[in-house]
Amino acid sequence: MTFQLPAVYRAFIDTNGLFEGFAVLSGEEHYVILWGEDGVATADSEMDMDVYAPGFVAFAGNGGGEIYAFDAVGAVFMLPMIGMESEAAIKVADDFLELAQGFQRAVSSGK
Repeated sequence: MTFQLPAVYRAFIDTNGLFEGFAVLSGEEHYVILWGEDGVATADSEMDMDVYAPGFVAFAGNGGGEIYAFDAVGAVFMLPMIGMESEAAIKVADDFLELAQGFQRAVSSGK
């Protein structure tokens, strides 16, 4: 992976661990499952992000067929897993901090 994850994303994971739960973005509730750095590299390779959505790096999913991805400047976009292409990207946050500020509640993993 040639793209470096934003430092704020790595710092959030290091401090808080991986988040799974709801986030409110633009008044709408979305489900977010963050991936660790190894998960990001694996998922991006398996999904051929560089082929289907060049310029984006997926870092989370919603468990329902959509992924969250960073663009080259760190803005957050939602992309469909089926029909994935850069033109299908919908901007949901200016950066990871804006996304994380919308985190509402984590789902208990029972661990």
